[in-house]
Amino acid sequence: MDGGQPVPSPLLPFGNTLSDSSMSVEQKTTFVFVILLFIILGVLIVRCFRILLDPYRSMPTSTWADGLEGLEKGQFDHALA
Repeated sequence: MDGGQPVPSPLLPFGNTLSDSSMSVEQKTTFVFVILLFIILGVLIVRCFRILLDPYRSMPTSTWADGLEGLEKGQFDHALA
């Protein structure tokens, strides 16, 4: 480079511009909303992986046939013999 003058970087703000770096109310609201969506997505991903790893834990221990008696419960195989 000639003269030793610094080249301005597009990533760093040039000068003392504090008003440009602050976020507006809409930007803050959007940022909080996106963070909440990421948290909800993370909880859903964890829950889905837990169901995939142990699917029977989330199922109830009782079934629809618990209240049935006799031939209705599936004991008709012995009755036919």
